[in-house]
Order: sequence, then C-alpha cells, then structure tokens
Amino acid sequence: MDYIEEKMVSENNKKKEYLRSYRYHVRRIYRINAEIAELREMKLHPSMKPDDGMPHGSGGQGDLSGYAAELDEMINELIKERHLRIKTYQAIVRQIKRMKSRNESDVLFYRYIKGLDWWEIAEKMKFSERQIYRIHGNALAHFELPKDVSECQ
Repeated sequence: MDYIEEKMVSENNKKKEYLRSYRYHVRRIYRINAEIAELREMKLHPSMKPDDGMPHGSGGQGDLSGYAAELDEMINELIKERHLRIKTYQAIVRQIKRMKSRNESDVLFYRYIKGLDWWEIAEKMKFSERQIYRIHGNALAHFELPKDVSECQ
C-alpha cells in the first residue's frame, strides 16, 4: 500500500469512528439502564446464602445510604450520556444532511445512526448489497468531518 492509499484508509477510519460515536452512546445508555435495573433488583431481593436459604447482608435496611449514593451516581451518569447522545446525533446528522447524494446520505444514516446491517439497508433502499457497499465507499469519500471532531466524542 502506498502513501496515498494509507492516507485514504486512515481518513476513512477517522470518518467511521466519528460516525460510530452515536451508536456508542446508545449502547452506553442501554448498559447504564441495565446496571440501574440490576442494582434495584438486588436491593429488592436480598442475597441468599446457598447453605441456609435465608436472607443476608445487602438486603438489610442499614446500607440504604450506600445504595442511594450508588444509584444517584448511576442516574447522573445516565443523564450525562443521554445529553452526549443527543449532541452527537445532532452533529452527525447535520454533516450527513450536507451531502449532495441522497443515496449516500441515506446509507450513512441507516448504517451509523439506525445501526442497520448491510442487507437491511439494501432491502430498505431496494438495491443489492454490492451496490450498498459501493455507495457506502463513495459516501465515505464525500463525507466531510466537522472542523472540531472532538465535539462528539
């Protein structure tokens, strides 16, 4: 691979990383919600010792302040992540809408915002997967990263 090809691959990887940042925030929100649900579930149903089947430890009322502090911290993390998700969505969609080709912008939106698989995009757009790969390659070539890429990461 020569220097120009390496530079193009590197640039495309930066673009993909930027475009994927929205889905990263979506996954983080699901994960934090799952952690909060697990924490609440553990608090509602005290742990059982396998040898006697009786409730012990973390189910008692004595540790409510620790539980409340941990829950509060996780909720604050969730709020922050939701804010980042919205901010990232707005920035990425703004860049996608600036593209001249509607097919190229649609492929980027379906892939990086909606998180669709290639075959789902092809089905939705009534193209073959091969055409979707080609459109995606052209879309990456035409996609412009914002001046300050760090704003969404």
